[in-house]
Amino acid sequence: MAKINQSIPEFKAEAYHNGEFKTITTDEVKGKWSIFLFYPADFTFVCPTELEDMAKQYDELQKLGVEVYSVSTDTHFTHKAWHDTSEAIGKIKFPMIGDPTGRITRGFDVMIEEEALALRGTFLADPEGIIKVAEIHDLGIGRSAKDMVRKVKAAQYVAAHDGEVCPAAWEEGEKTLTPSLDLVGKI
Repeated sequence: MAKINQSIPEFKAEAYHNGEFKTITTDEVKGKWSIFLFYPADFTFVCPTELEDMAKQYDELQKLGVEVYSVSTDTHFTHKAWHDTSEAIGKIKFPMIGDPTGRITRGFDVMIEEEALALRGTFLADPEGIIKVAEIHDLGIGRSAKDMVRKVKAAQYVAAHDGEVCPAAWEEGEKTLTPSLDLVGKI
């Protein structure tokens, strides 16, 4: 089960990426920041809006050293077909991992067993594969890629600045906090 400050689950899966099928493993993911974007199914309704939204933020995420991996319980073949037929999904440049066995989806604890579909789960892992952000939505509630970029920046800031923390709604360049006895009760 995926939890904050624990390692991402081990996996090996096929993905559709930049016109090709490729194998992606846990070891390959490590070494850079990674977002795992779980969604219920290809050829649906909210899912393409979320994936297109993430595609719009992809260049910014790449500048931050982040790779995005979308994951559903569809196959990599289905991902290709969706990519080839949907204008929104055709904009995706990040790997689309197929998880037809549900192993990865269960490893991140976002499987809806009765339907063999994933909840809308978003996980940010640091370069060591340690989960720093976990967010799970019900099926009818779409996510914001722009807010995920903000969370990536906050996680990277905290990782690079030992002892500092980012307050609510923190944006890059704003003041952070350094927890101490002197700060208790003064916020």
